[in-house]
Amino acid sequence: MSTGVETEPGSPPAAANPAATWTRRHLLGLEDLSAEEIVAILDTAESFSEVSKRSRKKVPALQGRVVFNLFFENSTRTRTSFSLAAKRLSADTQDFTASSSSLSKGETFIDTAKNIEAMGADIMVVRHSTPGAPHLLSQHVKSAIINAGDGAHEHPTQGLLDLMTIRKAKGSIAGLTVGLLGDIAHSRVARSNIWGLTKLGAKVIVCGPPTLVPRSMEKLGVEIAYNLDAILPRCDVVNVLRIQFERQQGGLFPSVGEYSHFYMMTEERVRKGKPDLLLLAPGPINRGVELTPEVADGKHSAILDQVTNGLAVRMAVLYLLSARMEMKTNSGNAD
Repeated sequence: MSTGVETEPGSPPAAANPAATWTRRHLLGLEDLSAEEIVAILDTAESFSEVSKRSRKKVPALQGRVVFNLFFENSTRTRTSFSLAAKRLSADTQDFTASSSSLSKGETFIDTAKNIEAMGADIMVVRHSTPGAPHLLSQHVKSAIINAGDGAHEHPTQGLLDLMTIRKAKGSIAGLTVGLLGDIAHSRVARSNIWGLTKLGAKVIVCGPPTLVPRSMEKLGVEIAYNLDAILPRCDVVNVLRIQFERQQGGLFPSVGEYSHFYMMTEERVRKGKPDLLLLAPGPINRGVELTPEVADGKHSAILDQVTNGLAVRMAVLYLLSARMEMKTNSGNAD
């Protein structure tokens, strides 16, 4: 199955096709992926990143496929990015809104998904507040499942787009020191970043208030820090994570003002880092809380690059899962 990237006259040849070796039916998290599988997604995303620069931003790779976005939590960037990615690949797309669905009438999560599958869904992109919800769904439907965020567990495509942004800016991830700053305890982005970064050879430091950076994170192979100013000179990259007020059960720090005093990325703090310090933030960003407007819009920031790379990553994931389905169908095998 061709990505379709090479079909426009004058475009560069596509990268080697990782779909030939991609064997996974779902993308549920980065914890279970090997370094080679992560690199396969990133390499595929690189080949798709060129599509967004064309005058005609569409390829036929998923023509005839049906992609449903099942979002049981609010989302702007992720939902829009997946929808646009599917359309760029020529898939038919449909958004599902939980508040106006039969869930409000007592229908179960699994029954809802089975009904959507009966409408011809090939791929379901699932965001849910309960950790493990996409994993549960993958055991009950034949459609391919993509985890678009499950509670505080994982957000694999956000982790992948962060990896892609770092790799494009730095050339390689191996040997880098990456700081994850902020609400580590409640962040699914932090967990996906940790799995991806450590598997690709980076050193990870998680930093924030003690109430938001549990010591148990050391089991994931990361360094724990509570003093941002002390670790900044060591970092090649800092990923500034949002305070997840909606997942917290009570005040975990005295005030937003105190948090910002100790942990907000300011121009003064940026100057303490390396000259080529790269700053990421998965969004939505809280200007004046996690980072100042000057830093968010400054020369070290790659926030908008993350959004652009997220589209390419989601195109790659949709393509690889679709290609895997086609290979299974052509071989006559079934799961």
